[in-house]
Amino acid sequence: MPQREIKPLGLPEMGEVRLAMLAEALRLGWADMRRAPGYAVLFAGVYVAIGLLMAAITWTTGKSYWLIFAAVGFPLIGPFAAVGFYEVSRRLSQGRPLVASEILAVIAYQRRRQLPSICAIIIMVFLFWFFLAHMIFALFLGLSTMTNVSSSLAVYFTPQGLGMLAVGSGVGAMFALLLYAITVVSLPLLLDREVDFVTAMLASIEVVLNNPVPMLAWAALVAGLTFVAMVPAFLGLFVVLPLLGHATWHLYRLICAAGQDEGET
Repeated sequence: MPQREIKPLGLPEMGEVRLAMLAEALRLGWADMRRAPGYAVLFAGVYVAIGLLMAAITWTTGKSYWLIFAAVGFPLIGPFAAVGFYEVSRRLSQGRPLVASEILAVIAYQRRRQLPSICAIIIMVFLFWFFLAHMIFALFLGLSTMTNVSSSLAVYFTPQGLGMLAVGSGVGAMFALLLYAITVVSLPLLLDREVDFVTAMLASIEVVLNNPVPMLAWAALVAGLTFVAMVPAFLGLFVVLPLLGHATWHLYRLICAAGQDEGET
């Protein structure tokens, strides 16, 4: 196993986020994905396999109506897959070789650091979302005799079904926005520097609150591309997930670079 890298201590300066940074982050993310396509397939493949397994379980158990709630909540676990892309982009920007054993070792080493704490929070929020989703389903369709989309989709076009979709989508969006705010900066930050996870989450929330327009635009882009990629049996995630993973790392670095520039002026 390679010698553990000594990372900088404390928070970096976070600068103003501009809309132009989003396009630049996507450009750099696309370039990284093209330079390391094998890792794109590897890390995205795990995520796609989880999605297909989730769909198979809900369908074969006869509770396929859960597939809608799973689809809404599925992006909540996206940060798990992103860490590998962050490490690949970090090494590419530093001109370091992409040695698989070293990259996997770096990712595995995160279990000793602060990342598992945030991952635990993500899991708890995901499970709590499923609990609320069950209550929303029971509230709107609990007395319906047609509750399985494998037998009919008509239930979702009834007033109760449309109400369930509206409320469920709204609540799911709030959960996704909450996790986005606490992870969009904190996850790459924890990989990049030695800070505690609470400080990292607060820094992430601060960036989102101080830059609502570009950060919400980034959230909308991430959510939109993810849902579109999930439609063709999750296969679109082989492109979208690496692109967004690499791009999020570069967005974090661009925000740090802006903070340094602002500090020097």
